[in-house]
Amino acid sequence: MIYSTEVQNMCPVAKGAYHGPAPIPEEGKWVQAKEIKDINGFTHGVGWCAPQQGACKLTLNVKDGVIEEALVETLGCSGMTHSAAMASEILIGKTLLEALNTDLVCDAINTAMRELFLQIVYGRTQSAFSEGGLAIGASLEDLGKGLRSQVGTMFGTKAKGPRYLEMAEGYCTRMALNKDDEVIGYEFVNLGKMMNRIKKGDDANVALEKATGHYGQFDAAVKYIDPRHE
Repeated sequence: MIYSTEVQNMCPVAKGAYHGPAPIPEEGKWVQAKEIKDINGFTHGVGWCAPQQGACKLTLNVKDGVIEEALVETLGCSGMTHSAAMASEILIGKTLLEALNTDLVCDAINTAMRELFLQIVYGRTQSAFSEGGLAIGASLEDLGKGLRSQVGTMFGTKAKGPRYLEMAEGYCTRMALNKDDEVIGYEFVNLGKMMNRIKKGDDANVALEKATGHYGQFDAAVKYIDPRHE
C-alpha cells in the first residue's frame, strides 16, 4: 500500500460505528451481503445489442453466489441462437462476478447478464420473499409442456392489414375474418405438442390434427386466410 506524503503527514482520526451494508431480501431472509457467496435469487431480465437487431431474455437461478440454472431465450437475430447455445454452457457453475466479466458471445446476452446482476445484488429478484427460493429447473415452468419460448410474431401493412404469424399458443395457420374482413379469431398448431406426439409414434398428420386448436370466434368466420400466403 502506497500513501502520498500528504496522507502520511495527517494525524489519525478514529472511525465511528460500522453498521455494515443495508440488508437485502433473499429467498425469504434479510441478508447483509458482503461477498458474492452471500447472494441468492431467481430472476430474469432482457438485454439488447448495440444495433438493436436482436434481444435476449435471460433467466438465472443463483445459489450461494453460483449460477446453478440458466435459461437463454433469444429473438430477432439468427446468430444469437448459436450464441445462446454457447452461453448456456458458459454460464452454469460460474459465480455472479465471473459471469459478469465473461464474454457471453453475443452483446444482447452480455447486456442481459449486466441487468440481472444489478437486480440480484440489489435484492430485486422474483424469489426475494420466497422462503428457500425456487428449485433448480424453475425456469422451465415458463416454457410449458412443449418447452418452447413464448413468442409473439405479428406483421402488418397499411395496405393489407395485420398478419398473425405466431402466438403464445403456437404457430398460426389460419386467421378468421368476419363479413367486414375484421379478425375475429385464429387457428394455431402447438409445435411442441405435435413433436412430442410424433416422437411417441403418432403419424405426422394425426399429430398435427391433435396439436391444432383455435381461439376467438373462429367457427363464426365468413372467411379464413393463410397469414403467410394470402
